[in-house]
Amino acid sequence: MIQHILIPQHRKLGEQETEEILKKYNVSKKQLPKIKINDSAILELDPKKGDLIEIIRDSPTTGKSYFYRVVI
Repeated sequence: MIQHILIPQHRKLGEQETEEILKKYNVSKKQLPKIKINDSAILELDPKKGDLIEIIRDSPTTGKSYFYRVVI
């Protein structure tokens, strides 16, 4: 995992986790923002096209903020 103050934590979700997130937010993968397969922040995750990546950012107001991107 890349350790740098400017790069938030990235995590590849499994199939079941992906389905739970899509159902929770009532969205499809086509509706989510994209991240390129060769993005340096996710290279160590061995991404495949269509994978869902969870990005965890520190937030001064909520503690942690979660964002989701689909690998293209």
